Amino acid sequence: MYRTLLLTWRYMTFHKIKTAILVTCITLTVYLPVAVHLLVDDFQVQLMTRAETTPLVIGAKGSRFDLVLQSLYFDAQPPESIKMNEVSKIRNSGFALPIPLHVRFRARGFPVVGTTLEYFDFRNLQVGQGRPLAILGDCILGADVAQKLGIGPGDYLMSDPENVFDIGGNYPLKMCVTGVLARSHSADDYAVFVDIKTAWIIEGIGHGHQNLTDSTDESVVLKRSDDQVVANAALPQYTEITKDNLASFHFHAEPDDLPITAVIAVPHDEKSGVLLEGRYDTDKANAQLLRPVKVVEEMMGMVFKVKRIFDANVVLVAVSTALFMVLVILLSLRLRRREAVTMFHLGCSRMTIFRLQAAELIIVLLVSCMLAGLSALATLYYAPYFVRGLLS
Repeated sequence: MYRTLLLTWRYMTFHKIKTAILVTCITLTVYLPVAVHLLVDDFQVQLMTRAETTPLVIGAKGSRFDLVLQSLYFDAQPPESIKMNEVSKIRNSGFALPIPLHVRFRARGFPVVGTTLEYFDFRNLQVGQGRPLAILGDCILGADVAQKLGIGPGDYLMSDPENVFDIGGNYPLKMCVTGVLARSHSADDYAVFVDIKTAWIIEGIGHGHQNLTDSTDESVVLKRSDDQVVANAALPQYTEITKDNLASFHFHAEPDDLPITAVIAVPHDEKSGVLLEGRYDTDKANAQLLRPVKVVEEMMGMVFKVKRIFDANVVLVAVSTALFMVLVILLSLRLRRREAVTMFHLGCSRMTIFRLQAAELIIVLLVSCMLAGLSALATLYYAPYFVRGLLS
């Protein structure tokens, strides 16, 4: 048996290209369906885990999928805005705790999430380094944001402009990094968190100006009288919030009229959740209320339909690979006919020749399955990080 395996191994190492092609084809045929199954399972687990911990989401009427993905993972197309008065309505109803979200801007490519301190308690997020949000202009980084950007407490981060070619657009805001969140293995690791008012300042709804009362620069003054000073358009807006100019920041709208992208509602009990859902289940409601679990289940239903098509395709690929192997074996037998005759004349039995052919096939299958298994283990380990990167 040892000599049979040795001869087979020597033959396979001599014909490296043929052996490599066979091993690659079989490895991919075995590995691909396993990898897809692992990735889809992990994708479902991560989506459902995040959705199950988010009871209700309220946002503008439109795409349910965009609203849920934007509220849970901050990475979908920003939906239409709703007004802050939705938060007041939910709070006044006494049915749920409202947590506003403003997710429309980015900083160095990462989503800037404007919210309130209740969000951190709701997601069980802890500050691993530094301190929590305190004043306008403060920001807290997710663990992966801090790691990839290489910044931490005491550093500064600029928000990205909406359009670099729009010279009349909003000024980027220079934010002070006050803390870094402990790793939560969720979409929160890939976000930059600010107070909801800071998000409004980034949007340009709120801003601060220099004090013109004592200003000697007449180029920024449109009209000056004893009791007031009127500035012109040349008056610069602050792009950084400091202790010196903090008091000058103000908003040009009532708080209830300011925009947000969504509200996470945490009902006090199941009955309260049903009652709150009933308030939005009317044609007169100017917003929609969604249960993320139901929306994610609907999304996964479509994913599994696509997976079934892929599985059917894998069967066809497996059949094609099997036919390819049969063809290679038949051609190999034909090319090795003179070799088999020579071995037969040297005293090898027909059974020995059969064993050599069978050993070659078995070794190829074993090596292919081993490589596919190792690749599957690597996929199993890296799947959570890969899926989290896709969702964030």
